[in-house]
Amino acid sequence: MKTNQLMKRRMGNIDVTQRTKDGFFCASELLKQWNEGNNHKKNVNHYLENSKTKEFIKALINDDDQIRNSEKPINQILIINKSRTNKDGSKEAGAVWMSPLLFIDFAMWINPSFKVKVLKFVYDEMIKYRNEAGDAYNKLGSAVSKIVRKDFMPQAMQKVGEALNWIVFNEHERNIRNQYGEEKKQRELYELERKVADLINEGFIKSYDQMITYLKNVYRHKYLPAVFS
Repeated sequence: MKTNQLMKRRMGNIDVTQRTKDGFFCASELLKQWNEGNNHKKNVNHYLENSKTKEFIKALINDDDQIRNSEKPINQILIINKSRTNKDGSKEAGAVWMSPLLFIDFAMWINPSFKVKVLKFVYDEMIKYRNEAGDAYNKLGSAVSKIVRKDFMPQAMQKVGEALNWIVFNEHERNIRNQYGEEKKQRELYELERKVADLINEGFIKSYDQMITYLKNVYRHKYLPAVFS
């Protein structure tokens, strides 16, 4: 999936933002939250100016996987967006974005006790499943187009999207899937979208009504106690 999304994720008692297009984390956001709850303030410039940090960034840049397909390898590691004032007078705060490996090092620099949590947090497969869920949704749309009229497709996919949200998240609102930075939820969404598409393509679901009935049954099976099913 090519469209970039900003994923809100939970790391301990702190929220962090990760971009789906490249996996970069917003380091300045993490630092701001850390400083708000601690007397000993940290500054991202102190980290970036540290000799060990510079050596680590250089090692990342020189890594074959990092410099491949890039004329400016530093952008594969670190992106610093300066604050600016737009033509309409609105202001955009600056932000520092780091690749996952640099972000791990940065988070541990803020607080060494983060080490285990950060390592597990960054290397889960949530982003992978989130992107695959986006691709699976497109394939689901292609499958649905086989059983509904062309003029009904927008409404059909809206209803399907709502049903998927209720089944996976037990609630529905616009872009709700971007609010759940959990590997388990993103995997469940991906697998459900793929399953419904397969059932249509294999001829087990032959109409819009059958598809909606199937999704309602999945919801009931998941959330209603067995005594009521």
